[in-house]
Amino acid sequence: MEDKKDTKVAGYLPSPKSNQNNPNNSSEYREETAAEIAAPVSITRPTFQEKSKNDSGTGTGAKAGVGMGWAALALSILSLFVMPILFGAAGIVLGFVARRRGAESLGAWAIGIGAISIIVGIFILPFF
Repeated sequence: MEDKKDTKVAGYLPSPKSNQNNPNNSSEYREETAAEIAAPVSITRPTFQEKSKNDSGTGTGAKAGVGMGWAALALSILSLFVMPILFGAAGIVLGFVARRRGAESLGAWAIGIGAISIIVGIFILPFF
């Protein structure tokens, strides 16, 4: 059953094809769409191998990931000794970024060590 308020409002909307109000006309829906104009966006992201094939040979993609991985691993190891919550969380975040940039193993080690450091810092160190 249609709401009376909706039909009343629909009766006041002008039809885009003419200047008269016609609530039964199906062309009175005036949503803004731009799918015809906008360029299609890819839903899937290219893998690291596809990115490296398309790379122009500058070498910044893989080296940036490896450098980020070493920084994440250094922060995670440092978090075992000093400020485990802060440095462990930073190591985990940088580990995820490094994995996205191609340094899979360094990022995974940084994530694991950072998580262990946070768990130890929260649950074990307060008893000492």
